[in-house]
Amino acid sequence: MKNGKNKMENKPKLCIAFDNPDKESNFKLAKELREYANDLWLKIGFRSYIRDGNDFIKNLKELGYNIFLDLKLYDIPNTMADASEEIAKLGVDMFNIHASAGKRAMREVMNRLQNLKKRPLVLAVTALTSFDNEEFKKIYGKNIEEKTQEFALDAYESGLDGVVCSVYESKKIKEVTNDKFITLTPGIRPFGEESGDQKRVADIKMAKSNLVDFIVVGRPIYKSKNPKEIVEKILKEI
Repeated sequence: MKNGKNKMENKPKLCIAFDNPDKESNFKLAKELREYANDLWLKIGFRSYIRDGNDFIKNLKELGYNIFLDLKLYDIPNTMADASEEIAKLGVDMFNIHASAGKRAMREVMNRLQNLKKRPLVLAVTALTSFDNEEFKKIYGKNIEEKTQEFALDAYESGLDGVVCSVYESKKIKEVTNDKFITLTPGIRPFGEESGDQKRVADIKMAKSNLVDFIVVGRPIYKSKNPKEIVEKILKEI
């Protein structure tokens, strides 16, 4: 499948993982970074969403942020479509589902959302960045590089907007889909920080050279004594 001419380097958007241990810490950080709201996305995952709920998303939207709801939906097609419709009603700007749910499920989700006046972006999770190749192959039967391309092509053909992948798969995914097909990459350690439980990590320079559209940075920001300074440095590096 042909794509347009890729640029040698692009400018990814910064998405901050909001995974603080309590709602107050998350909201304090959001207010502290509010002056950068136009340049940032906030990723709300399981921990924050289950604890803080829909009102927290509403509060963050009122501060002017774009919201990525990271719940990785994976169920039978109709249940995924039902959940996607409810997520869209929350006013989030992007959410994700698992590509391994299959093309029928992905198409069902997109069919359900197509009649909305404004729908969120929908991404498909390919391979979690906590996997190494051996672990991944035991579950999916193929190596990460090969299977993520298959998952990405399935998502592209199902009408999704992009995928969640590691930096290492981003450029190849765009080659087999389209250069406008979004790649969002967790596991970004902007200045060489500890990788923690992530296996396939990368820095900003590598993300840019691999044409990544969104970089997700969590602990290096929310665990910093001066998160504003870190965000400024990342935005400057971008």
